[in-house]
Parts: sequence; C-alpha cells; structure tokens
Amino acid sequence: MSEPLARRLPVELRADPARVVAQLFIPGEQPHQTRSRVAAIVDRVMALDEADVEQRAARLVNDFRDRHHDYVGLLTRHAAIAAAHLDDPARLSPARTLVLGAGFTAEYATESAGLCNPSAVVHPDQSDLEPGQLRVAVSLRAIGEGHVSSIGFATAIIGPDTTWTFIDRDRPIVMGEISPARWSNSQLRSVLNDHTEATARGGVDELSNALLLALPDHFDSTDLERVLAAAPVGLLSRPGASATTELLRRTVSSAYQVEFPPDTTLAQRVLRPAAAEESDGMEDARFTRFIGSDGAVEYRATYTAYDGRQVAPRLLLSADLRRFRTHRLAGPAAGNKGMALFPRLVRGRHLALCRTDGENISLTASLDGYTWSQPHLVHGPTQVWEMLQVGNCGPPIETDRGWLVLTHGVGPMRSYAISAILLDLDDPSRVIGRLTQPLLEPDPDERDGYVPNVVYTCGGLIHDQRLWLPYGIDDCRVGVAWAPLERLLTQLTAPV
Repeated sequence: MSEPLARRLPVELRADPARVVAQLFIPGEQPHQTRSRVAAIVDRVMALDEADVEQRAARLVNDFRDRHHDYVGLLTRHAAIAAAHLDDPARLSPARTLVLGAGFTAEYATESAGLCNPSAVVHPDQSDLEPGQLRVAVSLRAIGEGHVSSIGFATAIIGPDTTWTFIDRDRPIVMGEISPARWSNSQLRSVLNDHTEATARGGVDELSNALLLALPDHFDSTDLERVLAAAPVGLLSRPGASATTELLRRTVSSAYQVEFPPDTTLAQRVLRPAAAEESDGMEDARFTRFIGSDGAVEYRATYTAYDGRQVAPRLLLSADLRRFRTHRLAGPAAGNKGMALFPRLVRGRHLALCRTDGENISLTASLDGYTWSQPHLVHGPTQVWEMLQVGNCGPPIETDRGWLVLTHGVGPMRSYAISAILLDLDDPSRVIGRLTQPLLEPDPDERDGYVPNVVYTCGGLIHDQRLWLPYGIDDCRVGVAWAPLERLLTQLTAPV
C-alpha cells in the first residue's frame, strides 16, 4: 500500500470557552408591559446604598478586569446608554456608574460550541525567526452560543522541516472599534440591482437612481442622509419610496471598518457580527495575501454572512490584519457560500472560485473586486467521495505548474473529504489535473464532534516545498497536515 499523500501532525487547536467578549445587553420587553425594563433597572441601581455600590464595583473590577480589554471604560460606555433614563446623570458616582454599566453588560463565549475551518496566510511580521521558519496568520471560525460564528485568529510557526507550532493565544480578546466605511457609487448601484425588493420589477427605481446621481463617487452614510434630505418631495411620496429609503440605509450601513488597539496581538482580535445581514454569523473566512499589479500587498478574504434566513458572501480587506474593512459583494456570482479569491490579477481581472449551484466549482471575474460576473462551470463531482457536492477549500495557490485548488467533497453519510485540482495558470477555466483520491478523509478519531465526519479547510499555503494544510475537524477543533509539493503536483498531472 502506498504512503499517504498528506501526513497529519500531532498538533491540535481546541476551542477555549474562556475567550469571551463583553457586549451590551438590553433586556427584552414583555407584551403589554407599561414600564420600560431598562428604566426599572436604572431605578433599582439608583436606590442601592452607596456603601453596597462601592463594594460591588470593587468586586466587579477585581473579577472581570483581566477578562476584558479596558473593562472600566466598557462599563462606563454602557452606563452612559442607560443613563438616558436619568433626569440628572451627574448623580452617578464612579462606583455607581460601574454597577449600572454591568447591569447592561453580558459576556459571550465566542468559542463555546466549537473552533474550526482555518485558513492560513503569511503573517505580516516575519521578524525574529530561525532559518527555515515562517510565521503564519491563521483565521478561524469560532462558533459560540446559538451557533453564531465569529472570525478569530491564531499565529503559528512553520519549520524548521516538518514542524508546525501554534503560539499560545493571548487573552483578553478584543472586538475592536467599529466605524462606517465608504462606498463607491458604482458598487452601491450593483448591490441595489441584486435586490429584487427595490421595486416591483427589481433593480434601481426612480428614487434610488436620483439619489445615486446626487451622491459623489465615494460616500458614506452621512452623505446619503444629506442627499435624502434634499430629495424631491414628489419622489419621496411615491409608492414604495419608504421601502427604497430603508433599503438604501440598510445597505449603506452594512459596510463598516474595524480597528483594533495597537497593543493587541493577532490572537486577541475577533471580528463579531456588526451588520444586519451577518447577525447570525460570519462563517468560513478564506484569506489570501493579494499582490496588486503595483506590488502592493493586501490581505483579502471572503466570508459568508448569515442573517438567520439567507447567506451572502462579503469581502474583508486589510493591509496589516489590525484594521479591516468589510463590504457586501454584488453580481450574479455573489449569492451563495464559498467564494475564494485568486491572490493576484489574471489578465487584468480579479478572479474567484464559487459554488453558485450548490454542487459544482465555478469561476467568476470582476473588474473592481466587488461586482462579480456570471460564473462558469469549472469542475463537478466525479468521485464517490464527492458524489453529493464539491466546492473549493480556499483561495487558489500559485505554483509553476498551475493554480493548486484545494477542494472539499461530500460523499456517503454526508462525510466531508479534502482533495485537489490543478487549473491552468493563464486560463484558470481549464482543469489540467485532479486527484483521484482524497488528500484527507476523517480518521476514526476524527468522526465525532459538533458536526460528525467532517474535515474541512478554508486555505493552506506552500512553504519549503510542502503544502501546509490546517483543517477543521467536526466543527469543533483544528488539526494540521502537510504534503510534499512535488509529489502532489506529480499526482495531479498524472494521466487519469
């Protein structure tokens, strides 16, 4: 029996339930309730004895300050929201402010359910390494309460030789500061054309067209509100105008920026849902280190946004993995899960792989990286281990023989396997090689977990003539494997 192509390493990364964030908590209101619960809680806090308040505040700081970045500042910000129910917020002593803020704060364990589906790219910091080593940034799907996913990170060192070491992940974790992102006029027009609810016919109606014409080439939500205020009354009073206005506001607000404090490490940063369309999760980020035609480097990733009803691919952009921008994608290819970006332009165009029909790998193109064309079939299921469906497992990896594409196949018993195909460098619509066996299938000790019988990755990388493959196991933990690159490419190009 031949030696397996992929070789597992005795390395594992598991979910850590102590990785928690503190977020604003507003109690729900009950039907027919005559008084706000928020106001009632504020009144109770204000009625407490000051000595008791000071004791509780000291205990809160002692118990939680090491679990959260700037814990006192966070409670103070949450208290300011609740203080709207006070006639005189100046009545709040420093201690009472902390207790009030804690009344409207809850911890959320970002990894309480699982940790899986990593992608790996070269880390922006390659200092202080030994010869043969490479520092790697690993993105992770962190699954918390309610199956809501976030994007977390880890750092690993590859080498020397066949070693992979995960660096201990620092705590506390930090969500970062969120602010609006700017849009291009053409990008918003493309997104609106994707929304059939914009008008009865779909696309851009008279009101949205007038607003687009009045907006500058690049704008934010403040510009949108200014243009809305100046819109002709006749357009604002037309049937459907309120729905169009709401769609515009919701769409523009869906683009945002996240900036993390400079003193945080990569492992402390977590991207949590912030737009309505990702309220139920940010899933399976596929990161690539994109090199522009001018040589500039930018980290780019697609991820799947989920709002509890439908999915939508979104784009993450970052120069340093500390400041991120996220935008909605548009066009015929931007409607399903699993987009994966090529790491450079091909013949002057952005390219991506996608799975628009749910079971085949397709190729799509874009001039700006935001609006994607009608996809064309590249590869479909051919083997028993992918008879249900096949899709990419991350961005294509450039080699001297072609674009190496990791794939996932779903076979009998809905078991997931990882394999590979090879695409032509100049014409990636051409498949020039494929494996007739999986690189990885679930081992007996990889069958049990949150989702059984699953091995899955969102992206590997090449270093020291090896393909390095971090992969999720049963949606609950992460393992690592590697394969000799020359042997892999030889098998890919062997006659079938």
